[in-house]
Amino acid sequence: MSDNHWWFFDLAVVIAVTGTLTFGVFSGVDGITRIAVTIPLVLFLPGYALVSAMFPDKPNDNYQSFDEEKTGLGNPLLASGGLETIERLVLSVVFSVALVPATALIASATPRGLTLGMVLSGIALLTVALSLIAIGSRYRCPPEQRFVPRLSSEPLFFTQRQNAFRRTNPRPYNIALVVALILLVASGGFAVANSPEHDGFTEFSVDTEDVTGETDTMYESTYTTGQPNELQTTITNQENEERTYTTVVLLEQVSYEDDGVTVHETEELARESTTVADGETQQQTLNVTPSMQGDEFRLTVLLYEGDPPSDPTTENAYRAINLPIELE
Repeated sequence: MSDNHWWFFDLAVVIAVTGTLTFGVFSGVDGITRIAVTIPLVLFLPGYALVSAMFPDKPNDNYQSFDEEKTGLGNPLLASGGLETIERLVLSVVFSVALVPATALIASATPRGLTLGMVLSGIALLTVALSLIAIGSRYRCPPEQRFVPRLSSEPLFFTQRQNAFRRTNPRPYNIALVVALILLVASGGFAVANSPEHDGFTEFSVDTEDVTGETDTMYESTYTTGQPNELQTTITNQENEERTYTTVVLLEQVSYEDDGVTVHETEELARESTTVADGETQQQTLNVTPSMQGDEFRLTVLLYEGDPPSDPTTENAYRAINLPIELE
């Protein structure tokens, strides 16, 4: 790639690889493959595009002498226009580490919130945009000064350089660089493999009626003793895994006092189990037929994970809904 006609090749590869890796993540790959696909997206490609946009010219070791009449100094001034290969690689990682959290912060402020899809989409769009800006910056750079990537004769580490001031030993810098990159890749892989998940929860509700100006209650609150009725419930599983639920409907005769509610008699009207996949919503139709008579009743709808205990109550249920009703 030393031919000056291929000065944009590395940025075209960045755009193509970004698109391919993003598609791979969204296609549902998992395990080691997911880690291998995600690490370049978050630890290298965005930073490389930014570095290329900021430094479109190649490095040089031209020296410019001081004006001794003005400064009184005789040492030459090193005027380096661009970056060495190792400097580009290191800054690419550093800038990526800075760009990815900024992208996540912006994603968290969007209506869809901080999700993996939003963050990866933002990183991909940012990388492509910066790559296009970098192509424009190189295009405006004079051809003799333009940075052109090369596959051969380019050192991947700091080399010994001698100038008019001193000779430096690059070995400590190269060792520190290798250790830092290993730790960074390891930590990035661990973060990808063990991405945090929100605490699981389950939404449980009783379907309500359309509210109008004549609506007294949002649910069916009048039942007839001995007459069957349908009670609709909705379960939404956000527990990060498939769950089996059991819904129990109790008819309770109660009395209301200042210090709370006293349950005098309880009758189980319905019990039904269902399995709900993670992220899915399941509706249940429960047939209830009250047989009690008297005043002050309520339907208590209980939700359990798995099988309920022999004596289902509000206290031992995972979710509980109390619905005051009238019996005719």
